[in-house]
Amino acid sequence: MKRVNWVLVLLVLIGFVIGGFIGTYFEGSFLNYGKTFGLSSPIELDLGFIILTFGLKIHFTIASVLGVVISLVVYRFIR
Repeated sequence: MKRVNWVLVLLVLIGFVIGGFIGTYFEGSFLNYGKTFGLSSPIELDLGFIILTFGLKIHFTIASVLGVVISLVVYRFIR
């Protein structure tokens, strides 16, 4: 159970990306409806010799969730 199945992780990421593309293609439809989570502005850490910028924003849409569901179905068929 400790072993990570990289095929599943890769398929889920591909599902998010393809779902995001579908959501932007059908911009006026219900598929692009979603919610954004994360930092509104990045956090900067200035150490004098290096500046580190931290930020994370995740945008879930109906299309991206459908893409993940389709990728999980594909995983079940190839497994």
